[in-house]
Amino acid sequence: MSNAFFYRSPVGMLRVAEKDGALVSASFVDGAEETEPSVPVLCEAEAWLDRYFAGNDPGQTPPLAPAGTAFQKSVWNAIGTVPYGKTVSYSALAERMGLSPRHARAVGNALHKNPLLLFVPCHRAIGKNGALTGFAGGLERKQTLLELEQK
Repeated sequence: MSNAFFYRSPVGMLRVAEKDGALVSASFVDGAEETEPSVPVLCEAEAWLDRYFAGNDPGQTPPLAPAGTAFQKSVWNAIGTVPYGKTVSYSALAERMGLSPRHARAVGNALHKNPLLLFVPCHRAIGKNGALTGFAGGLERKQTLLELEQK
């Protein structure tokens, strides 16, 4: 069974969904009304988001179960090791994974398909020259999220 709730964040409404006790998606949506979480893992997600948007390291995520390929999941796991308030270039992330820096584009493509925005912190990946590039939630949101984490 699947459940979802809508969370009003400073950067827009988030739809957070779970299935079988683990988060499966978190994405920005337009035109939704805020709702309350209905199951324990969604309550955990709401508390995690509250801590995050209060400008605090939110700590351990609730259980996550994103759907994706083995490569995508390995990239999502790798970006999950980047500490709160830090960033990493796509090429450096590829190297952390034991790949050539030339795989930066493949890493970026996997991050773009991240179904769990914020919980899998793909916004922490930046261009090699420090430029903000790519984010499914939009570059303005990415900038705001990175600034929030720098406070």
